[in-house]
Amino acid sequence: MEKSLLLQELPESSWPRERLLKEGEKHLTDQELLAIILRNGTRSQHVMDLAGLILKEVPTLYDLKQLTIEELMQFKGIGKTKAIELKAVMEFGARIHRSTQPKLGKVSSSFALGNHLIEELKGLQQEHLIAMFLNTKNEIIQQKTIFVGSLNQSIAHPREIFREAVRVSAARIALAHNHPSGNPQPSRNDLDFTSRVRKCGEMMGIEVLDHIIVGENEYISLREENYWD
Repeated sequence: MEKSLLLQELPESSWPRERLLKEGEKHLTDQELLAIILRNGTRSQHVMDLAGLILKEVPTLYDLKQLTIEELMQFKGIGKTKAIELKAVMEFGARIHRSTQPKLGKVSSSFALGNHLIEELKGLQQEHLIAMFLNTKNEIIQQKTIFVGSLNQSIAHPREIFREAVRVSAARIALAHNHPSGNPQPSRNDLDFTSRVRKCGEMMGIEVLDHIIVGENEYISLREENYWD
């Protein structure tokens, strides 16, 4: 049985995995990416050479995708298991490429948003701060509970909201939280927190559309109730 030459046996400076960690996947060549997927070569051929040979034998990556398991197994160092893994990786990559960002509905008005949030937040025994991240069409592309607890400055911080906003490339955000007491009137902490978030949004170019406070069977929109100035 041939002894495999592992990727880790190459000089550290040439490890594709190390380069990916330090520089990011976009800086790796096709050969290096394929070598990571292959993991190991053979006794007489290390994995980078195997990856290079495969890419040399096929005209384009599209042609590589079209190869059958049997055709992949014609390369020395590619057995049935590795051929199956390669086909699975290529199909999974194709499915990711075809995927689209999910939409969780569109924010058409504070009224529609408020009534939706009543059903979601009423009855909770603790305050839950929810952030809805929107694209330029006001479609919700992500909704996340930022934290559970009172909106005081020692706990709540806008950075948690905007870290997620940047991650999903949101153009706008809308905030909502509940008052377990059932009374949706904003507290001083609510207003101060909202002001801080809006100021951060202005600096980052991410608009804060509204902050909805939900009570038992009613809500208050800070924008509609003129708390926005």
